[in-house]
Amino acid sequence: KNMQNIIIIGFALFASFFGAGNLIFPPSIGIIAGNQWLIALAAFVLSGIILPLCSFLAVSKADGTEESIAKELGPIFSKVFVGIIMLCGSILIVIPRTAATTYEIGITPFLPNIPQFIVSLIYFAIVVFFSINQSSAIDKIGKYLTPVLIVMMAIIVIKGIITPIGTPADLGATNVFKNSFIAGYQTLDAIGALAFSGAIISAIEGKEYADIKERRKIAFSCAMVAGLGLLIIYGGLLYIGATGTDLFPADVEKTALLTGLVNKLLGNTGTTILSLAVTFACLTTAIGAMAGAAGFFERVTNHRIKYKKIVIISAIIGVIISSLKVEQIANLAGPLLSIIYPVLIVLIIFGMFNQFLPKTKKGLYAGAVYTTLIISILETLPAFGIKIGTVGNLIAKLPLASIGFSWIIPAIIGGFAGWLLYKNKWVESADSEAF
Repeated sequence: KNMQNIIIIGFALFASFFGAGNLIFPPSIGIIAGNQWLIALAAFVLSGIILPLCSFLAVSKADGTEESIAKELGPIFSKVFVGIIMLCGSILIVIPRTAATTYEIGITPFLPNIPQFIVSLIYFAIVVFFSINQSSAIDKIGKYLTPVLIVMMAIIVIKGIITPIGTPADLGATNVFKNSFIAGYQTLDAIGALAFSGAIISAIEGKEYADIKERRKIAFSCAMVAGLGLLIIYGGLLYIGATGTDLFPADVEKTALLTGLVNKLLGNTGTTILSLAVTFACLTTAIGAMAGAAGFFERVTNHRIKYKKIVIISAIIGVIISSLKVEQIANLAGPLLSIIYPVLIVLIIFGMFNQFLPKTKKGLYAGAVYTTLIISILETLPAFGIKIGTVGNLIAKLPLASIGFSWIIPAIIGGFAGWLLYKNKWVESADSEAF
């Protein structure tokens, strides 16, 4: 029974992660990295697999709710921060992008003249059908949708490895690790993990595991199943992209590259397989994210806004936003991710090792998180046309800034300073209570 539950829920977790970004980004990274594709894969695995799975496990180790990952910073910050992720990251970006990708790759090759609005209406009707009942949404993904997705992707990856279309070339690419790591942000999986962690954990609890340690053990096993699947598919797609360096320009659109690569591998049959894979991959992610986001907003509003109503409103919003191209949605997501992701990484790290932190960890959390947030906002301002001059130059000179981690050293210093301040305050409070 345990193994069956682990496979079904692990498949659902894999499929929830494996959506639009997971299909289109690995090949585009591979074609830029060329013969450095293994370095690119290592970076992409860190931000595209390990980080999202740690996000899921951090929530499962807390009280199983999405906002619990930031509970040490108080209920207001935790609910607002996760609320922004759920609204901006999930409802406004992740879910609409799955519909746009389905239209561009899954439908257009066969029905080029069908209006995108019609496709989006049908797509979100299916999403609503599967996610309208939160308790069964995850089981439906794991039992019915994921097996089809796995078969479709296995055909593409195995073909690409056994009979590659070319050899990864030496393109002299620079900053491969940094760029590939940042590209992993664009999958939105660490954000997505928060979006559907609640739904996955609810599914585990629904299997009548009474002991919290047993639930955590099942959650870890499910994460391992999902992680292995993601590694195999990511590695295959990234390698396939690297083998196409002589056939496609480096600046080719991500969706056009994926379609072209599969067509080179499998011809018209490949186009059909890819269309099915895209459709199922996007549907599983949208259903998981929809169930998680709706459950979160119902809970934090104390059930004043009902789950089903949130699902329907989110679907309407998705129909509207999905009229944009995938590239446009990805570009809109960029600045938001640059602010949210570093903060989320800090929270995930603390969440994974929370039991080992000192009693005065609130100061550690506050110092590290708020310092990271400030650095991230300052770095993102130029994207909105706001010049930060000397401050920007100073940030650029920080250790690890050249590989995209300018916030790490400030976060460590800020966390240490916050811990000292809170420790002194805590000691003074304890002394006063003693007298």
